[in-house]
Amino acid sequence: MRIGELSRRTGVHERLLRYYEEQDLLRPRRRSSGYREYDEADVVTVRRIRGLLAAGLNTTAIATVLPCLRDEEEHLVPTCPDLLADLARERDRITRAITDLQTSRAALDRVIAAAPSDVTARALDAHPELSAVLA
Repeated sequence: MRIGELSRRTGVHERLLRYYEEQDLLRPRRRSSGYREYDEADVVTVRRIRGLLAAGLNTTAIATVLPCLRDEEEHLVPTCPDLLADLARERDRITRAITDLQTSRAALDRVIAAAPSDVTARALDAHPELSAVLA
C-alpha cells in the first residue's frame, strides 16, 4: 500500500509517517518509481508507535523499545529482558516531569490566589470561563 492508504488506515498524517521513517521507526520498501510501499505489518507498527507516544515515550525511546514488543490482544508485551529496565527509566522520567508540572501549577495557583478581589472580579467579567480557576 502507498503512504496515503497507510495514513487512511491508521489516522496518522502522511507527514508524520515520513517523520517516523526519518526516525527509523518505519522502513518501507521503495518501488522502482521511488514511491514508498507499506504492508500490513506497518499498520501494526504505526499503531504501536501511537500507543507508545500516548504513553509518554519519545521517538528515540520508541526506536529502542519497538523491536522488543509484541501484541497480545489489547496489550503490548515486552519480549526482551532489558526492555523492562528501559521502561522503568522512562516511567521515572515521566514521574519527574509530572512532579515538576505539579510544582509549576502550585506556583501559578499562588500567584492567581494573590490577585486582589477587584482584579479577580474584572477578570471574571471579561472571561467567565475562568470561574473554575479563579473561584
